[in-house]
Amino acid sequence: MSNGPHAKLAELGFDLPEVVPPVASYVPAVQSGQHVYVSGQLPIAEGKLLATGKVGAGISAEQAKDLAQRCALNALAAVDSLVGLENVVKVVKVTGFVASAPGFTGQPAVVNGASDLFGTVFGEAGRHARSAVGVAELPLDAPVEIELIVEVA
Repeated sequence: MSNGPHAKLAELGFDLPEVVPPVASYVPAVQSGQHVYVSGQLPIAEGKLLATGKVGAGISAEQAKDLAQRCALNALAAVDSLVGLENVVKVVKVTGFVASAPGFTGQPAVVNGASDLFGTVFGEAGRHARSAVGVAELPLDAPVEIELIVEVA
């Protein structure tokens, strides 16, 4: 499948990472019927959190957008390990949490890092419903966390 999701990721220069082990009592992803629910993914690469802190105070919105993209890659890895990316029919819902400094209101632009990746990888099937939420704190002091729901064949 030269135009499938793995090929699209490769075209973008991405290798699908290993599934990030949970940091508490949960699993990375669960299938229920035709949907896969991915637990919140942090911007972790090779076992390390890529950044800590608040967006708008120490973490720029552009840096946070890149971190959201890493969260999205981790979410795709969780889906792939459970059912295979080639079985994704539709990206249904993305929820992005942004650890925000007081006054920071650019959460939607940050979460675009994840949304844009899903759109590029899955085309029209990557268009989704979404929430972008500013929060005071995230696990491990991460600046961003992404949850994902996909429909599968």
